Amino acid sequence: MFIQACREQENNTQKVNDYLERQQKELFEIIRKNDLKDDLRKEENDILSTFSIPKIYTGDADVYSAKITPDEKYVIYITIKRTDAKPTEIHEYVNASGVAKEVKARPKVGRDEDVFTLSYFDVNNREVVDLEIDELPDLNKNHKFNLDYKRETYSNKGVIFHGPYFNTQGDIAVMEIKSMDNKHRWLARIDFNNKKLIPFEHQYDEAWIGGPGISSWNEAPGNVGFLKNSNTCYFQSEETGYSHLYTFDFDSKKKKQLTKGDCEIHETTLSQDGSKFYIIANKKHAGNREFYHFDIKSEKWIDILTKDGKHDVVLSNDESQLFYLYSYKNKPTELYTSKNAIKEEGKQLTNSTTEAFKKYSWISPEVITFKASDGVDVPARLYKPLESKKNEAAVIFVHGAGYLQNAHNWWSGYYREYMFHNFLVEQGYTVLDIDYRASAGYGRDWRTAIYRDMGGKDLSDQLDGRKYLIEELGIKEDKVGIYGGSYGGFITIMALLKEPGKFQCGAAIRSVTDWAHYNHEYTSNILNTPESDSIAFRRSSPIYYAENLEDELLILHGMMDDNVQFQDVVRLTQRFIELGRDSYEMAIYPIEPHGFREASSWTDEYKRIYKLFQENLLDK
Repeated sequence: MFIQACREQENNTQKVNDYLERQQKELFEIIRKNDLKDDLRKEENDILSTFSIPKIYTGDADVYSAKITPDEKYVIYITIKRTDAKPTEIHEYVNASGVAKEVKARPKVGRDEDVFTLSYFDVNNREVVDLEIDELPDLNKNHKFNLDYKRETYSNKGVIFHGPYFNTQGDIAVMEIKSMDNKHRWLARIDFNNKKLIPFEHQYDEAWIGGPGISSWNEAPGNVGFLKNSNTCYFQSEETGYSHLYTFDFDSKKKKQLTKGDCEIHETTLSQDGSKFYIIANKKHAGNREFYHFDIKSEKWIDILTKDGKHDVVLSNDESQLFYLYSYKNKPTELYTSKNAIKEEGKQLTNSTTEAFKKYSWISPEVITFKASDGVDVPARLYKPLESKKNEAAVIFVHGAGYLQNAHNWWSGYYREYMFHNFLVEQGYTVLDIDYRASAGYGRDWRTAIYRDMGGKDLSDQLDGRKYLIEELGIKEDKVGIYGGSYGGFITIMALLKEPGKFQCGAAIRSVTDWAHYNHEYTSNILNTPESDSIAFRRSSPIYYAENLEDELLILHGMMDDNVQFQDVVRLTQRFIELGRDSYEMAIYPIEPHGFREASSWTDEYKRIYKLFQENLLDK
């Protein structure tokens, strides 16, 4: 009886609910509309269920990128299987909580590489094709450095893919492929008929692939594209020793070099009509960034913006007008505009400096060259005091990043250092700022001169700069100091440890002291990895020369530096303590990352550096 009563109650409830639903539909239009939408959606799902929508399974790999071909016949996709790279940690000691906090940071050099694969889905045949890399030339080439370890075979660690790049018609797809050790760069066409990659360009560098339009980071794509309405691919290569534009015609199977000379192509844009490239290059002077038109048919250069300095150019939508940032050695960057034509005078649109800034006589340092011990001409910026103020002391500044240019004709990204150099000159110092070996702007051989030997040619260029100051400018040989940040800090420490007595003092800011503790992307290009090339790492790391410290060293480092981590200088300091070396001091900056943020930190840093020079270069 109880069960029957429950069932009757449920039926009555259902009848009430049915009535209420019918009432809602009768009274409210919105309910009727929603019901209609539900019916249409069900009908659409029923129709779609009759089709077979393919699912592409990638296993434990993620989709890195995917593009459909213009004819919609294929979906080209790249997958990535990420490795479990062990992160490092830094510690935040000054924060609102008052409790030290651990912060995760990048892994160290030698981490495992991610695994990339290239595939495409054939829409018509519902087929997945995995493209193999076996036919890439020299894929398993044994590199020369392996001979130092008597390794006769080379284990390929995979490649990374960029692209695809399509011609206008969409029937040619090109991939850029870089080896994980960044010693190879291939360009290859996807052959959909034969289901394989067909390489047509291969660049190999025993050191590492890089240069403008190519990129020293294998994770970054190079400059690759197609000429308009053609089967001709364009790209950049350092084949001649400088980064230049090339083409490959898929009809004739011929490669052609478009631009030539001891200069580098830094940026290129194909014009909308496809007749020319808009190019930024250092054609007239290595220390410039000039803007040109390059006519593809005649291969003629047309000067547009070529006065000394740097031009960063953007074109208007119709390409008739140029908007560009321009700067000179002693004139900060301002915005200009002009017509996109020959001999057009630019109009300055911004005026961002203060009256006080304009009134100061900022030095326009001379860009010079001096002769290195191996006979090459080394570029540098020279800051000279008035003869009446000259104190016979000099400071050499070492720029950071390694691959960076600072002996140029434009406003430096090191503007604080530039201003500090003006101040030093006022006090009677001579300052030399060197584009040492490994700096940008001078071609492949200059770029890779530090391969497997950081603290080699890059350091000897500082010593040859010192010699130039003494022999040509009358600087006293016991009155030369050196300083720099990041890579510049590394060179500063190396100078004092590998060449004691040559520099009376050095200030090393945010410095690498052991390359085995730096990041993978940068370091593995130059030194390979600690496991594969321990010789290069030991030869290139200051910590292995710590016993040579004699001269005064000032170490300055931010404790929140997640790039060159604070651990670097802590480890070097412990070596100094154990070796009984005491001619060093350390200034720590608890809240600062690699590039300082607080004005008070910058001020404190340069006060200490100036004091170091005053006490060790003038009291002689």
